[in-house]
Amino acid sequence: MSAEDLIRAAAARGLRIAVAESCTGGLLAAAITEPAGASAVFDRGFVTYSNDAKRDLLGVSQATLDAHGAVSEEVAAEMALGARQRSDADVAVSVTGIAGPGGSAFKPEGRVCFGLATRSSLRTMTVEFGARGRAAVRGAAVAQALALLVQAVEEAP
Repeated sequence: MSAEDLIRAAAARGLRIAVAESCTGGLLAAAITEPAGASAVFDRGFVTYSNDAKRDLLGVSQATLDAHGAVSEEVAAEMALGARQRSDADVAVSVTGIAGPGGSAFKPEGRVCFGLATRSSLRTMTVEFGARGRAAVRGAAVAQALALLVQAVEEAP
């Protein structure tokens, strides 16, 4: 799925979009706003690379960060919900992960967690992209987030 697909689908349904990014560092917002017509559907993006930013800008709880770590579906859920609640968006996606290099046995390089919040639902998923290098993981995460957004917009009433 492409940003053009997202823009067309969201515009056809009159929906607005927000994003909350950590490991992608603004790449998702840049991808969505690259095509003409993005201003009709893109409300805002939050780049919350640090835990402080996740708490301050999106309302992610310290207890969730302590219990699960920044790279978790629990944090991804709170990020997506926070982005939707702190914007004029109907749909918000979040991305948090380990692009590399590095990682651990518990949270390997290439693990990325996503959250998707709509007005009526909240869901999460984790994708293991593998240790294919920082740029490749970030690119794959952007592509996955775009696909999630397109799917959510197309399923919207």
